[in-house]
Amino acid sequence: MRDGEHEKAALPLKIVLTGFMGTGKSTVGRILAHQIRFDFVDTDQMIEEHHGPIPEIFERDGEEGFREIESSLVADLAAMEGVVIATGGGLMLREENAQALGADSQVFCLDASVDTILGRVTSGRQLRPLIEASGNPRETILSLLAEREQSYSLYTRVNTDGLTPSKVASLIAVKATMATQADRRSSES
Repeated sequence: MRDGEHEKAALPLKIVLTGFMGTGKSTVGRILAHQIRFDFVDTDQMIEEHHGPIPEIFERDGEEGFREIESSLVADLAAMEGVVIATGGGLMLREENAQALGADSQVFCLDASVDTILGRVTSGRQLRPLIEASGNPRETILSLLAEREQSYSLYTRVNTDGLTPSKVASLIAVKATMATQADRRSSES
């Protein structure tokens, strides 16, 4: 095997990162992809490249229109191999998206405390559309987290509070390798 192929052989075909906004999916995904020599895809970035800024999409088409755009990417994403995919926080909430992307993948849900999320989504840049529309960002975050808990609980959780993105990426790489090896051992027996 060439350099790096052994490590890739121990990994799933793709790693999908889901979780609430501000938990670090894009930052961690980019670092993780570099660490394990996979390509990196950010669904929000893909959407913005083809449809314009996400706040404008929400303003023009509403959340449901945005979710339809997200869902339209899933077939292409599901066909990819050797890739880390950072999804928007709502993409894996639709069962058909979760099933398509979950096949041949390890899916990780990044978590953070409400205070961490609030700090991340309100610092420096434009507020996220779902937060901006509310008069109380903390209550909106709590409410959305509660709504999404059942879906997010289906995946291996990784809490990002107090950890550097590099540390989170390393944890995910180890967890993905261990899960893939366990899956392969169980399919061989």
